[in-house]
Amino acid sequence: MVAATTDAGDPAVVVDVRRALPGRGAWLHPDVHCLELAERRRAFPRALRLAGPLDTSAVRAHVQAS
Repeated sequence: MVAATTDAGDPAVVVDVRRALPGRGAWLHPDVHCLELAERRRAFPRALRLAGPLDTSAVRAHVQAS
């Protein structure tokens, strides 16, 4: 599961393994192809109900590591 966070000021998408972060979350297969497809379709802002681009580097690092 991924969730949105604004810790550094800019909204970012982070992996929420324990599903404990506040706010909306979205499911993502742990596959690089699914992540690229979600980024290309701009699915994260729509699913998390946030405007503008979101930083997905933390999710990409997690998916590539697994």
